[in-house]
Amino acid sequence: MFIQQLYTGCLSEAAYYIESDGEAAVIDPLRDIDDYLLLATERKTKIKYILETHFHADFVSGHIDLAAATGATIVFGPDTVTNIPVHIAKDGEQFSLGKLTIEVLHTPGHTLESSCYLLKDENKKDYAIFTGDTLFVGDVGRPDLAQKGEELTMQDLAGMMYDSLQKKLCH
Repeated sequence: MFIQQLYTGCLSEAAYYIESDGEAAVIDPLRDIDDYLLLATERKTKIKYILETHFHADFVSGHIDLAAATGATIVFGPDTVTNIPVHIAKDGEQFSLGKLTIEVLHTPGHTLESSCYLLKDENKKDYAIFTGDTLFVGDVGRPDLAQKGEELTMQDLAGMMYDSLQKKLCH
């Protein structure tokens, strides 16, 4: 197992490169995909999945370019509405990555499609969780970002966030 965080301080954004047995996943890639391609080349690994925790309003994701360059599947969580070709995962859906497993935990609240990715090791034991903007160290994502056309209020999203934190992440 190999995990590398790629952090961009000017955006306070962290992307992750996860690898096992020649297969890799990238979580929340930035627009510039060169670092991910370089890692995969240096490590002789194929990028299999691009996992997005949610649609990002604060930076441009590189998921489309990375998928075009690698053939990787773009994965978003439940309730995703988009015109680009993606795999819309179900809550609890699992993806194999070499000897590892990544499980989708749908955690709406910051956005409707917000999802966390639970990484399980080769023994299927919980190893790490990638929470996107659902959960930070000492804080949670903003619940006031209802998408256009939605009949949701900030209070609705805050209630969803509370349920996501209490029932999915803190159980």
